[in-house]
Amino acid sequence: MSAQDEQFQAAAPGPAAASADDGMTWWYRWLCRMAGLLGGVSCAFAGLWNCVTINPLNIAAGVWMMLNAFVLFLCEAPFCCQFIEFANAAAARADRLRPWQKAAFYCGMAAVPVMLSLTLTTLFGNAIAFATGVLYGLSALGKKGDAISYARIQQQKQMDEEKLAGAMEGQA
Repeated sequence: MSAQDEQFQAAAPGPAAASADDGMTWWYRWLCRMAGLLGGVSCAFAGLWNCVTINPLNIAAGVWMMLNAFVLFLCEAPFCCQFIEFANAAAARADRLRPWQKAAFYCGMAAVPVMLSLTLTTLFGNAIAFATGVLYGLSALGKKGDAISYARIQQQKQMDEEKLAGAMEGQA
């Protein structure tokens, strides 16, 4: 089996694919992907700008930001990395991750350069990448319930409190 066959098998949706049951709508999934793409672009430009200095911590933060950009492009927009052999396999593996795992990974990746060098370039460059992690984190929380079910829960709570208050008065 060649490396190309392995990539196609890894990229093919299988039973372990979490994309169907993660609870994300199509437009929210595309919003997260577009935020990841924009986060990669902002990390790449800010990282390159951050490397034009003599401070070694700024250079390290800039290199980390460019690495963040590569990972975001690889996971969220594999068509940007079509000449890299393992791009489809890596994107398929990233798609199988749960939203909270992506959120923790993206937010953690974006926090490291800010901890290395706290400058406006690192803050603004990693803001969209961090926002991508926040979007995935919000999708991990799940859908909001409807108003009818909340009204039923409130009504049930009121009835339980009234029964409890009536039982307390009967004992006193």
